Amino acid sequence: MILEYARTHPTAHDPQRANPSDAGLDVFYSPENQQQAVSLNPGESRVIPTGLRFGIPHGYMLEVKNRSSMASKRSLIVGACVIDSGYDGEVFINLHNVGSKQQHILPGTKIAQVVMVPVVHFRAVETSRDNLYNWYPITISDRGDGALGSTDEQAN
Repeated sequence: MILEYARTHPTAHDPQRANPSDAGLDVFYSPENQQQAVSLNPGESRVIPTGLRFGIPHGYMLEVKNRSSMASKRSLIVGACVIDSGYDGEVFINLHNVGSKQQHILPGTKIAQVVMVPVVHFRAVETSRDNLYNWYPITISDRGDGALGSTDEQAN
């Protein structure tokens, strides 16, 4: 599949796949002023420009994912992770510093990766049934409302 992209300014970095088998394309911090570093204090979030727009085909979305090195080494994780096919503006990456040290990001730094994901279009229909799973077998699980480690309790 081909994914077209355009730069919002001439110095924006091209998205790159580091290895042929990688699922995503790396995107970079690409401000118009290539001398402009950005800092994130512990607990702070910033919206970081990539300088890129993507032509995402109908039936797909780009999902923004953490780069493992940014998350594990620098405690920078991404939020607001869906880029819909109808969006044609610049892609910005919402970075959160979940660590205990201030982090500095220089222009040209890989900040996240984008992965192309097929989308199943659906509509939601409200029901008055208390238990959705007893009426129609839409799942093969008997998990019920168990959450947050409930399957660990079954193993003991």
